Amino acid sequence: MSEKNIVLIPGDGIGTEIIAAAKAVCDVAFEKANVKVNWIDKKAGGASIDAYGVPLTEDTIEACKAADAVLLGAVGGPKWDNVDPSIRPEKAILGLRKELGLFCNLRPVKIYPSLQEYSPLKKELVQDVDFVIVRELTGGIYFGEREEAQGEGANEFAWDKETYSRYEVERIMDIAMETARKRNKKVVSVDKANVLASSRLWRKIAQEKAAANPDITTDYFYVDNTAMQLVVNPAQFDVIVTTNLFGDILSDEGAVISGSIGLLPSASMGTGTALYEPIHGSAPDIMGQNLANPLGTILSAAMMCRHSLDLPQVADAIEKAVEQVLVDGYRTGDIYREGLKRVGTTEMAQAVIERL
Repeated sequence: MSEKNIVLIPGDGIGTEIIAAAKAVCDVAFEKANVKVNWIDKKAGGASIDAYGVPLTEDTIEACKAADAVLLGAVGGPKWDNVDPSIRPEKAILGLRKELGLFCNLRPVKIYPSLQEYSPLKKELVQDVDFVIVRELTGGIYFGEREEAQGEGANEFAWDKETYSRYEVERIMDIAMETARKRNKKVVSVDKANVLASSRLWRKIAQEKAAANPDITTDYFYVDNTAMQLVVNPAQFDVIVTTNLFGDILSDEGAVISGSIGLLPSASMGTGTALYEPIHGSAPDIMGQNLANPLGTILSAAMMCRHSLDLPQVADAIEKAVEQVLVDGYRTGDIYREGLKRVGTTEMAQAVIERL
């Protein structure tokens, strides 16, 4: 029997409910696969502020570093809107990215056949959509030098600096190539090389990586064309790799295409322990009411099995169970339509477990 150590961080708002649901599903899936898991509960975000006065403790950091994976719910909420900016709940996410060396965000965008009608795009455009956005997470303009607004009148100005180093581009390209190798072997590298110097370096290195990986078909799109193509023909994409800024924008566009933010998982990966979380927030307005959609978290756990725990068969089983639940008409409130089966958080998790 193999043994895994997983840190659970419920966080705030609906985080406790969706993490409990995902854990319940995982417990059944792991037992069927004869895998022993040690769940290690830790706090981060607002819950950590309430308990320890800071959003992220050294104890939580060390536990994450020592684990095989981290599964996170969500952090933040209006309860902590007035705390000092230096200890806002969101600092926990930034702190974990830094301490664990998480320089890559993987965000899959898949439209299940039973949910095609939820997409704002025409059905014929989304029926084969299944791609992954590989976003560089710790470089670029978000982490560059900046100058806040200064001067007066028409001459008032501010600036931000976009910088990428070779090693930052090389390592994100390596992950994109390896991700594509496990899928349909197609990569689109997204930049703005016709305007930006940093993008010209990005494209140069992308071309080098393409030459070193001849089994992968690599193409190069400008970011504005990519944004258009995601609406006109999203099914053409397999793996999209891009910068921090462009990835932030395009991944949100991808989330809208899918029709429901409550279904999308994500993974943050790098040199240390990878972190898995749904892309939605803490939704404090529905916390404690058994209304939250747990499927994004359950699918994040499936990603965890595939990428960090070397358990692809468990990942497949969880994903197929989720797909079957949707085919069978089970819906939480955010994706409910008349005539289907409306269920709560725990009931949805139980429906997935029954199909495992």
